[in-house]
Amino acid sequence: MLGVALHPHVHSEASTLLWDLRFPRIAIAALVGAALAVAGALLQGMLRNPLVDPYLTGASAGAALAVALAVALGVAAPLYGLCAFLAALATAGCVTALAKTGSGISPERLILAGVSLSALFAGVVTLILMLSAASTTTMTILGWLGGSLAGRGWSDFAWAAPYAVLGFAGALALAPAMNALRLGDLRARALGINLDRAQWAIVASASLLTAAAVSVSGIVGFVGMFAPHVARRAVGSDARVMFPAAALIGACSVVVADTVARSVAAPLELPVGVLLSLFGVPAFVYLAFARKVSLK
Repeated sequence: MLGVALHPHVHSEASTLLWDLRFPRIAIAALVGAALAVAGALLQGMLRNPLVDPYLTGASAGAALAVALAVALGVAAPLYGLCAFLAALATAGCVTALAKTGSGISPERLILAGVSLSALFAGVVTLILMLSAASTTTMTILGWLGGSLAGRGWSDFAWAAPYAVLGFAGALALAPAMNALRLGDLRARALGINLDRAQWAIVASASLLTAAAVSVSGIVGFVGMFAPHVARRAVGSDARVMFPAAALIGACSVVVADTVARSVAAPLELPVGVLLSLFGVPAFVYLAFARKVSLK
């Protein structure tokens, strides 16, 4: 098996299994987990709220609505990812615009706008599901809402990776600003941080990472909120170290969850997003209430 892994061009059943099925799924799972974890860390740091997740900007709700409409209207399946990506970015941009004030982005307005649009889009998705006559349409939409990597390949990874890399680069470039924001707005300004520009850059990077993730996996919840907390406990709150640690933790979490989802009820596959919630939420509740959750 090691020889097959080291020689991808060998034509055999084992080579096809590894290089066409297993490895691309692992790569996509790692990308999704890392992207959501860093997006969550960015937004938690900007809003100074440990309960924020990367879907706060409404990106997941916008993507869900776009995919539901695409499925209901008979759009070709290969275009679902593009629809989700564009809708996620558009929704995040709309939420950020609604949250804009004269002095920058208001955290309260950002949360309110994100929650409101998410509720609106969730209602429309529910309406589409109720009006869908074909059971295949309903199952396709529900499968995407639950989060899944089934059927994903190298083409999906190649589609999402450039946007995720751009988001990661933006996050690393923003690390000094994130460290300054931990001290409060006044101290950050005293250190020469342009808060307005930094906030827009943070939301843009987080939105790009989230859109890249949901475009290939559907809605994979929880990891974007949990991974940054684990990273802060492991390496501290310095964003220059915490971001890579959160990315690694998020990547490993989704890879493991996808492996379990694929094998625990074989030949059926459980939605990886649902599995992460079932096992991750109790762990996070323990982390939050048994050991005080903090951004410091």
